[in-house]
Amino acid sequence: MYERTINISFSVKENILLSVKETKNEFTKEILFLSALYFYRKRRLSLGKAAELAGYNKIEFIEKIQKEDEYIFDYDEEELDEIFKDSKLIK
Repeated sequence: MYERTINISFSVKENILLSVKETKNEFTKEILFLSALYFYRKRRLSLGKAAELAGYNKIEFIEKIQKEDEYIFDYDEEELDEIFKDSKLIK
């Protein structure tokens, strides 16, 4: 299956890169990761799609999330109750 790729670009003042002490490539990679993490946290992208957006495979993305001290799975109490309830139905 062919997936078309689109190019999205935006301008950043050079002093921003100097402030964060990153190269253009490092900054771009970080923006992609943070965007992927944002959409994953908002449940707008699955773990796999977020990893794809960030340019990682799933394992690499999980490792990167862990290095950032982020939770991989972030369920509230109601969601956990539902998961455990459903798991009891599986035989």
